[in-house]
Amino acid sequence: QVQLVESGGGLVQAGGSLRLSCAASGRTFVTDVVGWYRQAPVKERTFVAGIRWSVGGTYYADSVKGRFTISRDNAKKTAYLQMNSLKPEDTAVYYCVAASGMGSLRSTPGYWGQGTQVTVSS
Repeated sequence: QVQLVESGGGLVQAGGSLRLSCAASGRTFVTDVVGWYRQAPVKERTFVAGIRWSVGGTYYADSVKGRFTISRDNAKKTAYLQMNSLKPEDTAVYYCVAASGMGSLRSTPGYWGQGTQVTVSS
């Protein structure tokens, strides 16, 4: 199994920034990619961003392009999501996810963290 633990959520005013972290442990060698989803109240979970543990490009949802940046430290098996220019509509529970490939990550990730709440006040 792969365990994913998020941290860094909280309350921030609109226009502010937050940095989320995701520490992966266990059988991380079965995963090639890591990323983030979010779920706003009464809405479905949606893909936010993804990145490969080793080398390769990054992928973002259109709604966060130019504001959010995903990165990772492969040696530490930790992923990060730097969120700038936050908007009230970014309010959601943010989940760290991992999968064997980017296609799977963007559709049905096999591994999920417990989630961390991000609240952006207007």
